[in-house]
Amino acid sequence: MIIKTHAFARAGLIGNPSDGFFGKTISLILRNYRAEATLYESPELRIEPSPEDFTHLASMSELVREVKRHGYYGGMRLVKAAIKRFADYCDEHGIELENRNFTIRYTTNIPRLVGMAGSSAIVTAVVRALMAFYGVEIAKPQLANLILSAEKSELGISAGLQDRVIQVYEGVVFMDFARELMERQGFGRYEPIATKLLPPLYVAFDANRSESSEWVHNPVRTLFEKGDRKVVDAMQGFAELAEQTRALLVAGRGREIGPLMNANFDLRTTIYNVSEGNRTMVMTARRTGASAKFAGSGGAIIGLYEDEAMFQKLEKALNGIGCVVFKPEIA
Repeated sequence: MIIKTHAFARAGLIGNPSDGFFGKTISLILRNYRAEATLYESPELRIEPSPEDFTHLASMSELVREVKRHGYYGGMRLVKAAIKRFADYCDEHGIELENRNFTIRYTTNIPRLVGMAGSSAIVTAVVRALMAFYGVEIAKPQLANLILSAEKSELGISAGLQDRVIQVYEGVVFMDFARELMERQGFGRYEPIATKLLPPLYVAFDANRSESSEWVHNPVRTLFEKGDRKVVDAMQGFAELAEQTRALLVAGRGREIGPLMNANFDLRTTIYNVSEGNRTMVMTARRTGASAKFAGSGGAIIGLYEDEAMFQKLEKALNGIGCVVFKPEIA
């Protein structure tokens, strides 16, 4: 039997990056892009490389180009970390796994390092395949934690729960990561929001403007842990924007969230260094009348547009600076 599983890309609608700082966020799934895992029983455990691991290249110059864009690590380390954490989880919870080996491989078309959660999508797809292969059920809140631990504990990647929660729950989810909740139960409060309540949204990205979330978040995390007032207040501000956005959506006033999305990005610039290329994406979108903020840590933006005429104007402007623009498929 061949098992095929998947996990979609995601975009942070509002509140990010406060998920890793006891904040609140709203995220939505992007069915436009996905990572897939394929698993089947075999005599020995085999992890097959993906094209993303670029083990076969046409030339040295191509290798140099790929390393500059993606670093030295492809998805193989993510697959290994996912398998190890799954085994650890089962051992910790007294789940005895059948003595069977497998071959697993992954593929993904999620743009790399543009803040659309490509890494966690690979881990999520792999863990789902392992769950199906061994017949293991894991509750959604614990599953999101397991996926995060594969990246954070095993690989030292600085990350929060937002990406893993939305990739497990899918749709649109409001997330409250209040310290009291996290310390008491180990996970936050996750509230699905009906997709029909969302206003018209666009997402745009440019792989050449990508930024690693590890390098982006680590300096701010250090300041947060030291109690830096500016950083702590900003994280509270992100959380308040998420609360306000949730209230508007639930009240059927989704078309009013644009200024809150703009405020999210503007607040971000007070504590993070934003590259000129990424700032240009945001400002280009805003000049068309649309709102714009980061979908993640840089390289992709999300915002609200009023009508099809504005979307066409937005698409033309962003295409002009090298961006791909699309309407998110969520439901």
